[in-house]
Amino acid sequence: MSRRVVSLVVDPVSCDGHGVCAELFPERIHLDPWGFPLISGEEIPRHLLDHAHRAVESCPRLALLLSERRIAG
Repeated sequence: MSRRVVSLVVDPVSCDGHGVCAELFPERIHLDPWGFPLISGEEIPRHLLDHAHRAVESCPRLALLLSERRIAG
């Protein structure tokens, strides 16, 4: 049996540092001193997935992505 693991990824080339993602998903996204997102890459718990989706969909540069992988377990 495998389980789904979802995490956030930022494309640093596309990101302009608007900071919208951190406002919408402060549980997992923090900003550096210049306003660019710092993402730990941790798994997004099921109860926070709606927040993650909203942050991804609201990114003005489409630089934030959800990465999904399956792991055996």
